[in-house]
Amino acid sequence: MNGNDHLNVISSQQEPLLVADSTSRGDDLDRGELGNGDGAGDVRSAPGKLGNESASLFIWMLTFSAGISGLLFGYDTGVISATLVSIGTGLSDRTLTSLDKSIITSCTSLFALLVSPSASVLADSLGRKRVILAADVLFVVGALIQALSTTIFAMVIGRSIVGAAVGAASFVVPLYIAELSPAAHRGRLITMNIVFITLGQVIAYIVGWVFGSYASQETGWRWMVGLGALPAAVQMVLLLFMPESPRWLVKAGRSGEAKAVIQKVSGGNQLGTSSRLVDATLKTIEIEVREEEAARRLSSRRTGRNSPAWVEVMRELFAVRRNRRALAIACLLQGLQQLCGFNSLMYFSATIFTLVGFPIPTLTSLVVAVTNFAFTLIALGLIDRVGRRRILLWSIPFMIGGLLLAAYGFSFVQLSSDSTNEAGVGTAQPAQGAAFIILVSIMIYVAGYAIGLGNVPWMQSELFSLGVRSVGSGISTATNWGANFVIGLTFLLLMDVLTPTWTFVLYAIICGIGYGLIWRVYPETAGLTLEDAATLLEDDNWGVR
Repeated sequence: MNGNDHLNVISSQQEPLLVADSTSRGDDLDRGELGNGDGAGDVRSAPGKLGNESASLFIWMLTFSAGISGLLFGYDTGVISATLVSIGTGLSDRTLTSLDKSIITSCTSLFALLVSPSASVLADSLGRKRVILAADVLFVVGALIQALSTTIFAMVIGRSIVGAAVGAASFVVPLYIAELSPAAHRGRLITMNIVFITLGQVIAYIVGWVFGSYASQETGWRWMVGLGALPAAVQMVLLLFMPESPRWLVKAGRSGEAKAVIQKVSGGNQLGTSSRLVDATLKTIEIEVREEEAARRLSSRRTGRNSPAWVEVMRELFAVRRNRRALAIACLLQGLQQLCGFNSLMYFSATIFTLVGFPIPTLTSLVVAVTNFAFTLIALGLIDRVGRRRILLWSIPFMIGGLLLAAYGFSFVQLSSDSTNEAGVGTAQPAQGAAFIILVSIMIYVAGYAIGLGNVPWMQSELFSLGVRSVGSGISTATNWGANFVIGLTFLLLMDVLTPTWTFVLYAIICGIGYGLIWRVYPETAGLTLEDAATLLEDDNWGVR
């Protein structure tokens, strides 16, 4: 491929995206050497210039279809809140204790943690699409086991299977979307997956309120968890019509199929995409794949070991400085997303609102879920315009303020340790207005979270170079679920030991520490190709300007 062809394509690190017409876009591009010795040039877009074309209808359809996994993610993490206050004595013929609730909740995160790294290896060997399909099967099986559970142990098994599904889906869906999205719209399209997650949480709370209020206590909660099988079944059908990632197809030696996908993603002839430009994009991907394989062969010769491919990828991830830095930033963001305490609200919001005296806690929890959904929609419009770094630095202070205000509100709540209500939590005697302060403060906190930390960490694939993108994303996603497991297991215990006030102060301190680290090491990646974003981390200052 000659230099002129490269003026018409976007770097494969950006994924097989919309191609640019050389007559109108050529002046906006600069060339850098691929370093393969054949003189082929790498194309990098000037920020804000390349890839501003509208995302094709096909891309939006793919994002919607893949986003059903996000809907399942949100539903299964949100529905447990209403389930825990509706089960009564439906499991093992006794009321659930705080430890029972913590185990039922945290086992989902634990299995998501265990599955995420292995799912990244499977995504490289079997393809992104097959991992999504496997997750759907697990969603269906897990939902049915929960609905039919009669013991706490069976419920834990069902929640664990769902956790495995969530772990796989939460990693592979953002990666799948990122490898298909135009750079100018990548943040928005990945955020669409977060919109589906928050929509799933809203649906979960509506379902919890309806079945908790109007169905019998014996069967209502079973319908809540069992309905999670329905969206998974729908996505299994849609997967029949969804293509595989073009990059993975090229790597698997199926370039003909990859070319057809690139044509569809680019809008086909409707956007004036010529066969020559599609061929050029495909050729760029092939060059990147060959370079990746050549680098691994060279590494094997240097070390004198013929290791499996995944071992070589792990070595590259930790041996190359920019890859180490990418992993550090991705793990920081994913860990902070959970250690800030947000999912304690998703898992235990109904329990919290029962504690402070709201008469219909599941309906009150719906207010929080709607706030999360609404501000995620706002983030959808801001993420590519404002930028990832800036939106985090703007939103985290609101989270800190909301947490401190909640701590203040809880200081007026007097817990009674010698009595429990039918939900199995300690009762409270809130001072006048304290419940309202707590609700408002939580809404402020959730709004800040939804705009920033709720979606930016899932842009993690932007940080990694091509060869380690899948495994790096898998490890950082595992960090997310590891922190999620800690939060789910310890929240109620912290509420008992530290009191609610100091529990929320602790989360505020964690947010403050995270803010300082983000300010120091997280560079801006909005509008850059994936390759340009990864090269930022080669600078001594981590690419932070």
